[in-house]
Amino acid sequence: MIAYLNGTLKRLTTSSALVLVNGVGYDVHISLSTYYKLEGRKEIELEIFTHVREDALSLYGFATSDEKTAFEKLISISGIGPTLAQKILSGIDAPALAEAVAQADTRKLSSIPGVGKKTAERICLELRDKLALGGETPSITAPVTRTSIDNDVHSALINLGYKPAAADAALDAARKQLDADAEFSVVLKTALVQLTR
Repeated sequence: MIAYLNGTLKRLTTSSALVLVNGVGYDVHISLSTYYKLEGRKEIELEIFTHVREDALSLYGFATSDEKTAFEKLISISGIGPTLAQKILSGIDAPALAEAVAQADTRKLSSIPGVGKKTAERICLELRDKLALGGETPSITAPVTRTSIDNDVHSALINLGYKPAAADAALDAARKQLDADAEFSVVLKTALVQLTR
């Protein structure tokens, strides 16, 4: 079982990272939370969860232990597989997930694409006493117009399952809070905060 990778980041998208370790490239599924932490770096390390099925072996990577713990707790819930768990952790980072579970905030959880009311209730019920994380608080950078980055952010939000109108509204709200030269990851993160309010 692969549990950890330390190597050179060859390619990074909002959902995957190609990590080169001693001449071997590992394609690793990542959440947006991990993407933010890897962006702009060359040498990286990731905690890995190896998911084995009859027809596939998939690697899921995490920049923090808290995120990996949250992922493992999520996939222990009936009806939540690795893909949905990763999607949940793209919509809400591990500390915010722990907080939402502690407060039984099903509205916040069900605002994540792919998570219905019943799934949100199940997450709160099953993880209530299991999700105490030591993690960091999410930080959103500095306090406005549409740029070419906005198209990429809009596209990323659509790919995550949000409706175009919701993506537009979140993007506009994010732009009101940010400087015009804010980077892609900052705009995307701020837009996601708007969508999970």
